Amino acid sequence: MADIPSEVDPAAHARDRTGARPPRTRAWRDGKVVAEGFPVTEVSDYLRKPGHVVWLDLCAPDHKDLLAVAGELGLDPVAVEDAVSRHERTKLDRYDDYAFLNVYSPECSAEGKIVLHEVSAFVTDAALVTVRQDSGFDVDGLVRRWDDTPEVERPELARYGVPYLLYNLLDMVVDAQLDTAELLDGEADELGELVFDDSHPVRDVQRRSFDLRRNLVSLRRVALPMRELVNTLLRRDLEIVAAPLVPYYQDVYDHTMRVAEFTDSLREMVANLLDTRISLQGNRLNEVMKKVTSWAAIIAVPTAVTGFYGQNVPYPGSGTHWGFVTSTTVMIICSVTLYFVFKLRDWL
Repeated sequence: MADIPSEVDPAAHARDRTGARPPRTRAWRDGKVVAEGFPVTEVSDYLRKPGHVVWLDLCAPDHKDLLAVAGELGLDPVAVEDAVSRHERTKLDRYDDYAFLNVYSPECSAEGKIVLHEVSAFVTDAALVTVRQDSGFDVDGLVRRWDDTPEVERPELARYGVPYLLYNLLDMVVDAQLDTAELLDGEADELGELVFDDSHPVRDVQRRSFDLRRNLVSLRRVALPMRELVNTLLRRDLEIVAAPLVPYYQDVYDHTMRVAEFTDSLREMVANLLDTRISLQGNRLNEVMKKVTSWAAIIAVPTAVTGFYGQNVPYPGSGTHWGFVTSTTVMIICSVTLYFVFKLRDWL
């Protein structure tokens, strides 16, 4: 995540990240931008023009804003309600004249937590309407993808219009998911090394393990349904993706499979790390118990000897100097012998 410049008020930046933004509009014809920044009420005017493709972006809109867009495009109220609601699942819904999809673009915060930016989209024959719940999704980067398309591919944009715009959106989201999965994979490798480092605090290892599991669950929840979403778009009976664009969407599908493989392997790795940590803790406990038991056995010898000589009956050497020397010698010899026996057996 980019650092905040020193001259920017952090509080204002935080408000800007979640506050609403003015709608962004753009229209293409033959692969060239013919209009930009026009009012939402003019969207239907451009859609009536032959060969025009329109993009409309809404950031943190309320229900009234979406009703205005629904009136321009003839959208279903149920889809509008899904777009304005937060925390919808990753999905693709098909209506008569358009499709509605909801996806999540992950971002790793400075605190090491995954932040999910929800993006919804209405896909019609000549319009793409993106609805963002916050300004965390890099919509400027999406626009740069459209503008940086090589000149030799400009006819693709003009000929296939909305499906090509949608491809860039999905490709950007899946790339973000793949980058996040690679970050989690690196974190898992570091955590695996710390598990065997006795000098590293156990509490820190436990905290990082918990954070890794939480981030992995968040990523899996939004990334795994992307396979079905892209696969549905590739269905021929829906007629959403033209045949020449199938390889582009197939590439996105391959990336979703990589994310799924990453998350599955990470899930297994995290489980193995937990099992390994539990085994190491059990082994350390066994080592401690062996040492405690061995020292208890060593201490038991002088305790037994002194206890025997402390009985209130006459015994050899009782009340004499040589009896004291003999008992002391027996204690030392037995204790030293036990120490070396336990040491050879790696009990100490």
